[in-house]
Amino acid sequence: MFITNDIKYIGVNDHEVDLFEGQYVVPNGISYNSYVIMDEKIAVMDTVDQNFGDQWLANLEATLEGRKPDYLVVHHMEPDHSANIDNFLTAYPDAVVVSSAKAFAMMKNFFGTDYADRRVVVGEGDTLSLGVHTLTFVTAPMVHWPEVIVTYDNVDKVLFSADGFGKFGALDADEPWTDEARRYYIGIVGKYGAQVQALLKKAAGLDIEIICPLHGPVLTENLGYYIDLYDKWSGYKPEEEGILLAYTSVYGNTKKAVLSLAEQLKANGANVIVKDLARVDMAEAVADAFRYSKLVLATTTYNGDIFPFMREFIDHLVERGFQNRTVAFIENGSWAPLAAKIMKAKLEKCKDLTYVNTSVKILSALNEQSEKQLSDMANELCDITKIPHLYTFLQQKGLEKGIIDKIFYKNAYSTFDKWGLI
Repeated sequence: MFITNDIKYIGVNDHEVDLFEGQYVVPNGISYNSYVIMDEKIAVMDTVDQNFGDQWLANLEATLEGRKPDYLVVHHMEPDHSANIDNFLTAYPDAVVVSSAKAFAMMKNFFGTDYADRRVVVGEGDTLSLGVHTLTFVTAPMVHWPEVIVTYDNVDKVLFSADGFGKFGALDADEPWTDEARRYYIGIVGKYGAQVQALLKKAAGLDIEIICPLHGPVLTENLGYYIDLYDKWSGYKPEEEGILLAYTSVYGNTKKAVLSLAEQLKANGANVIVKDLARVDMAEAVADAFRYSKLVLATTTYNGDIFPFMREFIDHLVERGFQNRTVAFIENGSWAPLAAKIMKAKLEKCKDLTYVNTSVKILSALNEQSEKQLSDMANELCDITKIPHLYTFLQQKGLEKGIIDKIFYKNAYSTFDKWGLI
């Protein structure tokens, strides 16, 4: 892989892993990226997972062509990037480690030493000259560990972004960037939107032409696209207009209601996505909830609570700061239905959620009353989207979507229409 004349790739692909971080399904594996900057002095940027240490050291040796590295820059101490620090220092005893103070404290936890005699501690704005290239270090606490730094190379205008802008999938996987990057970001980094926003503000002051993450492809073209997505994800803004119908169904009656609602929404021109939470990748469903502007939650009352897959789904949303969305509820119960009340209570910690006026209550199976509620819910959800001109205009003026949605609910739309404002 060519990056620049002076920056070389020495990472590895992992097709052996089935669950990244013990929970995320990665059917196309994952990459552990590492780079070398060749200059008067040589800097190695991060190591790789412990299972690939020999391959990584062989890649490094081949790239060095007989030279010896001077520095190992450690951006992030998760073991998939730091496991081979000790092996590197054994192989290259004259090299020193460059990292944050918090990272060296973690090294003592992992390796029993903080390498006090072989280290350079760096913080915000510190620089390291390699000869032609000068590296500038930027702190990125809680993106998504507290010790994280990123590095900017002023000559090739490269940002070494740690886990930022990473994605699932090995580098030899033929797949689009966005879906797996979204799933990676929301799942792993999503809780720390404010910290990512802070890093984006710092990065805005740098002239960046290449982004080198620790997972996934090196980004070299249309960087604005990736940065815009990160801004939306970390700002908890909907990526696109659409309605996610997330449901669980025990005997099929809740599913029947969801599918009926989906058809009505589609007939009104809405972009609709349906997910059976018991049968899809949970991380993908959670990512889709952040992707789209509206969410319908449909489940049964179960043991005085809600069905386990729905409970897990909502827990993930709350943990990751779900906000600025429109939410509706469908509940089913043969006796004492409580699902809608419980779901709404679980979402109380989320900010700036707009709840539609209509809630659907199914008593075992659909009947005339619940069918009418479905129709009313479809109309209410779509009323917001039937005002494209003013809605888009206000978005373009910078008004937050959550605020717009609070304005343009069904009754408000009807009133504005009567007044001739639309």
